[in-house]
Amino acid sequence: MAEPAHLYEAVRDAAGAAGLIVMGALDVDASGAKGLSGGSLVLLGAGRGFWPAFTAAPEARHGAPDPVDRWSRRVVGGLAATLGATAHFPFGGPPYAPFIDWALKSGRAFSSPTGMLVHDTVGLMISYRGALHFVEPLALPRATASSPCDSCAGKPCLTACPVGALGGAAPYDVPRCHEYLDSPAGQSCMLQGCAVRRACPVSRGAERSPAQSALHMRSFHPPCPRP
Repeated sequence: MAEPAHLYEAVRDAAGAAGLIVMGALDVDASGAKGLSGGSLVLLGAGRGFWPAFTAAPEARHGAPDPVDRWSRRVVGGLAATLGATAHFPFGGPPYAPFIDWALKSGRAFSSPTGMLVHDTVGLMISYRGALHFVEPLALPRATASSPCDSCAGKPCLTACPVGALGGAAPYDVPRCHEYLDSPAGQSCMLQGCAVRRACPVSRGAERSPAQSALHMRSFHPPCPRP
């Protein structure tokens, strides 16, 4: 295991080798992070290396439910065991770990004009796969000071939804979204990813392939069983 002063770098490198990126980190007590006490928390998520790592893994080939979550448990759990941390996951509840609180307090995720979280490097293509809680504080890098939405011209996320289900002051109209995804026109979102998420200029930093977006969309909107 790395010396404490260099443990953050060890976490970042080990996560990268496994197909994940560090999407934020915080001092638990200083930030007031919910559900934890003391030490440091490192948030891990999907970046450019995730899809090659996942598609080469057994979880992607066995046909069992929730392949991304099962991959995340194995990979993030393995990192926790190797690095001396406790693993937390944004799935598997209720109760659910307060990932939105942790993300906002990391200084690298913010509330976008749509109400969804936006990240400083992957935009609206956020996919937290787990978090590592270290009892001892780590030497953490300084977080981003402001939301990328503050300097975004035109706010394209507000008008990108083809049926107006998401964006603007109105709450997210989930039934309308699902109805659209069942239509022929909705196959654009099903195969390429949510139009609102794609409209965010910062989302390009995720370098997400259409196949990966399609997998996430099938998880959100499973195909209807045929009679």
